[in-house]
Amino acid sequence: MAIVETGPVPAAAEEAAAPESTRSTWARLKPTALALIVPLLLLAFWQVATTQHWTRLIPTPYAVAECMVDFAVGGIFDDAYSATLLSHLLASMSRVYGGFALAALFALPIGLMIGRMPWARMLLDPFLQVMRPIPVTAWLPLSMILFGLGAKSAFALVCLGAFYPILLNTVFGVRAVDPKLFEAAAMLGCRGNAQFYKVVLPAAVPSIFTGLRLGLGLAWFVIVVGEMTGVPEGLGAVIMDGRTLSRTELVICGMIVIGLAGYLSDRVVVATGNRLLRWSPNHHG
Repeated sequence: MAIVETGPVPAAAEEAAAPESTRSTWARLKPTALALIVPLLLLAFWQVATTQHWTRLIPTPYAVAECMVDFAVGGIFDDAYSATLLSHLLASMSRVYGGFALAALFALPIGLMIGRMPWARMLLDPFLQVMRPIPVTAWLPLSMILFGLGAKSAFALVCLGAFYPILLNTVFGVRAVDPKLFEAAAMLGCRGNAQFYKVVLPAAVPSIFTGLRLGLGLAWFVIVVGEMTGVPEGLGAVIMDGRTLSRTELVICGMIVIGLAGYLSDRVVVATGNRLLRWSPNHHG
């Protein structure tokens, strides 16, 4: 039996593999590196502006970081807001996700009806288009009258803020279905109500997920307004208290937490949409 001797890997092959490994590492790190450029530039400008006293109303990044640590774990200021981040975050999350779920529960079937049924469009669309431009802040006094002070008003305002993006994108998705798809389905024996489940819904799902993404973002957007209704806990309540107490660093901490929570929520919706819409070549969040 012949024995084949294997020599050392040629130096040229090692040199060719090294750049390939470098390119692969850079391809993985590139999105993160590019995403950090703008925040780091903003942080540098913030540091210069505060240390050079361009403004005396905004605290330094260090003061905000110190407040954030105390807000999260305590041990620095030991005041009413020390180590309360988790409780405030959970309170706001319950209102955001609850209001968002309720908005989706109403907006999705109404949007499907308006997009698919002409009589529903003539009945509901004019009224909804009149109500849509009214800002959430304008509903604040009425919500406090209808639901009282507290969490119910915040829940209702978040629901209202998330409702219209989901509704409009659902209507658009249903009405944008290519008529050729109905013709092709009919040729294959799919007619009547079956076309709704096998043609309309699959074709409209990408637009529906866009609406869900926008609706969840707006739910976090209006949580500060929603928690102006006298709730004792919540990130919006912390921001309003910080404004009242002239604690700008606390206001900025609340803003940062809302931004991060909203971003993570958005990533969950995008990942879910990408997983469910793997069959669609035109969808990638």
